[in-house]
Formats: sequence, structure tokens, C-alpha cells
Amino acid sequence: MKKIAVINDLSGLGKCSLTAAIPVISAMGVQAVPLPTAVLSNQTGYASYFCDDYTLKMDAIMEEWEKRGFQPDGIYTGFLAGEAQAEKILSFFERFCGDDTLVLVDPVMGDQGKVYDIFSDGLCSQMRSLAKQAQVITPNLTEALLLLYGRSGMETHYKVLSGSQGNEYLGNIEELGQKLCQTFELDSAVITGIDQQEEGRPLRIGNLVSQREKASWFFAEKTGGSYSGTGDLFASILSAGLVKGVPMERCVEKAVEFLSKAIQDAVEEGTDRNDGVCFETYLHELWEIGK
Repeated sequence: MKKIAVINDLSGLGKCSLTAAIPVISAMGVQAVPLPTAVLSNQTGYASYFCDDYTLKMDAIMEEWEKRGFQPDGIYTGFLAGEAQAEKILSFFERFCGDDTLVLVDPVMGDQGKVYDIFSDGLCSQMRSLAKQAQVITPNLTEALLLLYGRSGMETHYKVLSGSQGNEYLGNIEELGQKLCQTFELDSAVITGIDQQEEGRPLRIGNLVSQREKASWFFAEKTGGSYSGTGDLFASILSAGLVKGVPMERCVEKAVEFLSKAIQDAVEEGTDRNDGVCFETYLHELWEIGK
């Protein structure tokens, strides 16, 4: 069985990070091997939370894995509490990456033109180092701009992009995707969560797949707002599918379909955004993509 090392936090409440990644990757017929970066009572979107930082414990876990000759087929990294954890992950890459190890980095730093509380210039610099070791990255628009231009540059470019519409807007994002691929020498850059409004049509949300000289868009009607863990679910489907040899376009297509159904159910049930989406209902559908 293929194995993916999943480096992320473990939050008790709010379906995200490891509690989202492990069931999805497992449902696709891949073993998820978690390396927790922190253990939290609940994800940080709630009004309060308890966090046990695992930065100083990560080396001990890696040492035990080395003793057992652990060789993952894939590595997927998500939320990091700071640049010190990014340094640990760079060490993980050195220890465990083989010639054929697929590395997917989700560079969690901000959204909607704003940075998260954990952001620092040092973390951004380390995220660039992680991206250079990856074959695939899955930033949202804000994170894509942070990787390329830093905080002040992101704010300037985000305003310019927000002023464009329609095909011009999508074309500008396609250029951004190509620049990510070239700058970080990636196989694919997937820019997620792009809102698109066309006259006379419902609001849609799109995901751009940039692969060197090729760009492909995948859209779904947008329902509800932003929910905890949807980015983690998306990246988990991609990492498991790619490790099993499924083409990128098929992985993204399935991820969009899966999330659309889960979000629709969350909207109908009136689920709080911090509690995450109702993805468990559709886990059985993920087995098909991994066959």
C-alpha cells in the first residue's frame, strides 16, 4: 500500500488538518502517516483554543521513523505555526524524500488579501524553500502572491487583480500560475478558491491548474461561505490521487465535485463554518478515483 506522510496539526473540533486528511487519504486506498505539528482542542477559527506545540517533539518522531526505514511515497504539508516548524519540514525532506517521492505543499499564510496571525517574513521565506522542494503546491490567490512578492507586494498586486473582471481577471491569474511554476520549478501549481461572477449567472468558485505551458480551470457553483478544512480536503484528494498515478486534472475534478456536495449539505444543515463541512457522507465515492 502507498504511504503519505501528512505533516499538519491535529485539531479536536473543526474538521480540518489531520482530522480531514486522514479519512480522505485512507478512503482513497493510501495509508496516511501523520506527523503532528501541534495538538489543539479545536481549530483556531473559534473564539478560543488550547494548543500544545509539537515543534520540539518532531525530531524524536523522525528519529524513530528513520530506525524503521520509513520511506513515504508522498509527503503533504499543511498549516505551520511558524518558521521553526518549516525548518523541521525541510529536515524531514532531507531524511525521507526519495527519487520518486511526491511532495505537495499547501503554503497556509493568508486569504482574501490578508495574512493570518502566524504570518512573518521569515515564515514566508521558509515557505518558498518548501515550495522549491515540491512538485505541487496548492495556494489560494493571497498565498500565491505572498510566495512571489511578499506581504507588501501581495497587497499591491491583490488590489490590481481585484480591479479586473471576467476573462481579463482569469487571464491574470493564469499568468500568476505560470510564474509560480517557473519560479519554483514545479510540475503543477493549483491556485484554489477563485470567485468568478458572470452577468446573468450564479457566483462560481474556480480552481486553476497550471502545468508549465498549460492552464486548466475547474468551476463549481458557489454555495454558502468559507468553511473550515475545505483546503485540507482538497489537498488531501490531490496528494492521494497523484501518489496513485491519477492525472492531475482528474484529481481536481473529483475534489471539486466532492467539496461541492459536502458544502451543499453543510449549508442545508445550517452547520457553523468553524465546524467544517459534511464530507463523511461522500467518502465512499473517493475509492473510485484511486482504483
